[in-house]
Amino acid sequence: MPDHWTLNAFRRRHGKGLNDLFTRVVELARASGLGRLGHVAVDSTRIAANASRNRIDTEQALRGARARIRRDIRRWQKQCDADDPNEGAGLEVDNQAMERLEQQEIPERMERLRKSGLKKLSRTDPDSRFLRERGGFTLGYTATMAVSEDHLIVAQQVSQQPTDNELLVPMVDAVERACGERPRQISGDSGFFSLDNLQTMEERNIDAYVPDSNLARTLNRGGRIKTRAVHPVHRRMRRKLRGPTGRAIYARRKAIVEPVNGVLKEQRGMRRFRMRGLQKVSVEWALATTAYNLTRMWHLS
Repeated sequence: MPDHWTLNAFRRRHGKGLNDLFTRVVELARASGLGRLGHVAVDSTRIAANASRNRIDTEQALRGARARIRRDIRRWQKQCDADDPNEGAGLEVDNQAMERLEQQEIPERMERLRKSGLKKLSRTDPDSRFLRERGGFTLGYTATMAVSEDHLIVAQQVSQQPTDNELLVPMVDAVERACGERPRQISGDSGFFSLDNLQTMEERNIDAYVPDSNLARTLNRGGRIKTRAVHPVHRRMRRKLRGPTGRAIYARRKAIVEPVNGVLKEQRGMRRFRMRGLQKVSVEWALATTAYNLTRMWHLS
């Protein structure tokens, strides 16, 4: 097996090539009769970044650090002005370092935080984001994939999106680019629901199954829907998913995409990225999904 440094150097050198390789593998699978687009299930998962949750910049923390540094500089300056020249000489180097920290590094970190538009920013991996999941918040990235009905990953991407609403249409576009045709059916959980998404799917003649959060709760746990659908496209989606045929089609979503997600996380260890930065973790995710597709093709051959 290649060691850690060899694998990292390989990923750094061949970032663009690995993204192209994913598409080539999908094309090869399609030519072999795999990657059928009768039903494509889309799902997202949060993957932790290679960064500490404790090394975080906030405006309040940076202002407090600057105030403490200024107090230390004034205290050291008083010591340098004291009668003992040896004591002041010993503090000169530390004083210069603290002045550089106060005048250069702290302002740069504050400017980076301001440009990001976030309240918290990781110093270790500034591209990572605090993302909500079932257990709370994860400092990491959102990894999304579209899986065909024969459990082949036909599209994938990594983003900083805190929610999945903006990811459905880009994934459909990615499937069309990789496979050369649109999926006939597409399903996703309630995180991908939005009226714009439903409208776009109807305009493209794609049979979509994406419930809102209230309907999803009813489909999973039973009971009655407590809210009304006002928009016509919303009413049509509810009517379709409340019928026996729509329920059966939507129920296939878990059987299609969840096993793939489980293999990547449990068997391949994709619970935490090893690299830092959006571009590099995208390459890491592309390599993991490509490896999954290759093993899937080998098992089916």
